[in-house]
Amino acid sequence: MLTAYLQTVRRIMLNDQRFERVNNFDLVDWVNIARGQVAAESECIRVYSTLAVDDTAQQYPFSAVVFPAGTAGVAVVQAVRDITWKIAGGRKKVYSREWEWFNRYVLSTPVPVAGSPKHWAQYGQGTQGTLFLNLLDTSYSLFLDTVCLPSPLKSDADPEALPGLWTDAVPYFAAYMGFLQQGDNERSDSMMKLYGVFMQRARDGATPSELPHQFAGVPDPTVGNKLGIQQRRTAA
Repeated sequence: MLTAYLQTVRRIMLNDQRFERVNNFDLVDWVNIARGQVAAESECIRVYSTLAVDDTAQQYPFSAVVFPAGTAGVAVVQAVRDITWKIAGGRKKVYSREWEWFNRYVLSTPVPVAGSPKHWAQYGQGTQGTLFLNLLDTSYSLFLDTVCLPSPLKSDADPEALPGLWTDAVPYFAAYMGFLQQGDNERSDSMMKLYGVFMQRARDGATPSELPHQFAGVPDPTVGNKLGIQQRRTAA
């Protein structure tokens, strides 16, 4: 996959098949930066992961999250969307809270009562994020819906974690980086616009018709009502 990315950037965007304008080391860096940007913006890499927690700590870094066996091409957790824990034959939801609420009503309790996982909050952003939980009474295994970033591609043997369609946007961001370094602002702006077009096309193509609004980047269908915008109805 790495060679395909490099060839696309050189042939279509940089017109540099003879390696005269850009060396391969820079181009690999730009491709991997682009892959991270695509993954972060689209939240297209989702991994159902686990986290072991117990009564000795309330704070857990994203690095403690464990991916399931066989997960390939995924580097780190960027964000957590949902958490549950196993109970009897099923699972129970742990409710997310804003950090300010969690700090005021959970961490600021003088004499906290230990119990099962009830609330969680994220402190810190991106890959440096940390999960906080209420005081626990024993050990638990949590199940996390995580948004992740891909591992860097160093050769064609490295797996690509980005889903199809999203990969189409990668060369445009890489070309944007290339033109930016060369001081060609006009072309870099053009590549950024094309990147935005392909990101939107990927979102449109990857979004299912069934429950489409569960995915990041899909417009809120109720935003018109929230803003007080009158909806026009077409006469039958």
